[in-house]
Amino acid sequence: MVNALLEELSWRGLVYQQTDEAGIEELLNKEEVKIYCGADPTADSLHIGHLLPYLTLRRFQEAGHRPIVLVGGGTGMIGDPSGKSEERVLQTEAQIDKNVRGIQKQMEQLFDFNVENGPILVNNYDWLSQISLIEFLRDYGKHVGVNYMLGKDSIQTRLETGISYTEFTYTILQAIDFGHLNRVHDCKIQIGGSDQWGNITSGIELMRRMYGVTDAYGFTIPLVTKADGKKFGKSESGTVWLDAEKTSPYEFYQFWINTSDDDVIKFLKYFTFLSKADIEALETSVKEEPHLRKAQTTLAEHVTRFIHGEDALAEAQRISQALFKGDLKSLSADEIKAGFKDVPQVTLSKETTNLVEALVETKISSSKRQAREDVTNGAIYINGERQQDLDYTLSNEDRYDDTFTIIRRGKKKYFMVNYK
Repeated sequence: MVNALLEELSWRGLVYQQTDEAGIEELLNKEEVKIYCGADPTADSLHIGHLLPYLTLRRFQEAGHRPIVLVGGGTGMIGDPSGKSEERVLQTEAQIDKNVRGIQKQMEQLFDFNVENGPILVNNYDWLSQISLIEFLRDYGKHVGVNYMLGKDSIQTRLETGISYTEFTYTILQAIDFGHLNRVHDCKIQIGGSDQWGNITSGIELMRRMYGVTDAYGFTIPLVTKADGKKFGKSESGTVWLDAEKTSPYEFYQFWINTSDDDVIKFLKYFTFLSKADIEALETSVKEEPHLRKAQTTLAEHVTRFIHGEDALAEAQRISQALFKGDLKSLSADEIKAGFKDVPQVTLSKETTNLVEALVETKISSSKRQAREDVTNGAIYINGERQQDLDYTLSNEDRYDDTFTIIRRGKKKYFMVNYK
């Protein structure tokens, strides 16, 4: 019998590899299955590059299965060589503990904990820290061949540049995780990005050798790519984090709303829980009325609401509308800072009050002559309002929080003027 969940995951493009397609389908059809996905605490927040495996795990929860969410407080001390061209810098235990707490808190945004099949939240430090060196070598290392390890892509790609024994053993540690969760929580499936295939299959092989387990499975999801070949998850200001302190809801919203027509339908399938009918209707809109950008707006609304909530979405939309209309006076200083985080920053002496002189000092205009032309031609806006008076004097009223002014030259060239 075709499993409805697997059919939907396939339509959404979320199935990359399965260790046993028929076995997974049979398992999902006959019982509630415990499925785990993990992340190492390399920072105190997840970023959007982490989202897809966890959203996929949430789809399993929505279908009646139970997620096990692992934060790698133990493996995070070692470092996963997968996808890395060089050795990771080891973090302190204090930093890892801080990161673990931050990520565990974010899991409350991604999963519904208030249901019968709410997630089981675990930290692999709890069991990996209890294994002595002798136990590791005798009880686990004896079951893992060096040739088998060398065959893993994550190891092979590092042989030329070099890999320490520490990172070489990472795959074994993650294999121990799967075995532990299988024995303690009856976990049957591990999911992850396609770069985790080697780690996942190592866990299955170790369970088979050590415990005779034959009904454990692996499932991987494609790594997210963009049509233009650029790396997914980066904005002009850098990584797009789930933590609102690192990436404001406005910046988060803007990242999604700026998705290209070539990517937006794929991202709606990946990152939202919209129905097939709704997504297909938006696909038609992209083809027939792309200028309306309905698909991008829907994507930004749904993902921002899911991660940051209704109030943060409303604020992001309000800032976006105000900036689009040039209505800066309706925004607070903090909202303007969020909206103009990536514009050029220039510095102006508080003693310089004449507008023309200010434009020259900040190099917004290249010369006094150019500055006068810019002002008289109506190309200069102070905090969203056009200013054509050559004798205009900048005052305290033009400063937000007495610290900055937004000057626009032409249609789109914004500058944040900071005072010294």
